[in-house]
Amino acid sequence: MSIYRTTRRIALPLAVLTLAGAVVAAPSDPKATRQASFKKMGAAMKVLKEQLAGGSPAKPGMLAAAQTVAATARQQGALFPAGSGAGTDALPAIWTQKATFDAQMAKLVAESGKLVTVVNGGNVDAIGAQFKVVGGTCAGCHKQFRADN
Repeated sequence: MSIYRTTRRIALPLAVLTLAGAVVAAPSDPKATRQASFKKMGAAMKVLKEQLAGGSPAKPGMLAAAQTVAATARQQGALFPAGSGAGTDALPAIWTQKATFDAQMAKLVAESGKLVTVVNGGNVDAIGAQFKVVGGTCAGCHKQFRADN
């Protein structure tokens, strides 16, 4: 048996198990999933900030980071089911002011989608401006719905 076949026999099941684990884990613990997702989003925002601060941003890296922010934003709203705030910085206002929270999440989705569009356009000034809008959207939600702000 060749090394290629052996590797393929090992790698394929591992990949399937990894993906299955991710799919199964997400719905069973929305609190852990949303915390991990917010960390992922924060890391992507840091990449964008560093790229913009560096003076000559690399489009592929910025695009990947912007896409991560947008994809994560699209998932976050569903990760706040009732009763999932205990032991976190999530304020009760998320659930008592659900319509306001949902509007903030929708704004994050829209603004992060625009970020992907402007990164694709390549205009550094436009990217910087939209990055600030997305950051402001995050900060606005944190101020209203997060305890450790």
